[in-house]
Amino acid sequence: MAKKEISYNEAVSEIEQIMKKIEEDQLNIDELSNNVKHVAGLIKLCKKKLHKTQSDIQKILDDIDIQ
Repeated sequence: MAKKEISYNEAVSEIEQIMKKIEEDQLNIDELSNNVKHVAGLIKLCKKKLHKTQSDIQKILDDIDIQ
């Protein structure tokens, strides 16, 4: 079964939760490593979504200029 891609807001929320745990020293060293890897993946997802949104908006604006 394909895993549903999470939304930008869900990813940001998850990053914030993990960062809070890191800041409050709530993770042991094994959890820290796994969580940092997970956050890196979430940041990559967020960047991808931001770039796609920027591209979509630019296409819309370019289309308006042509008409």
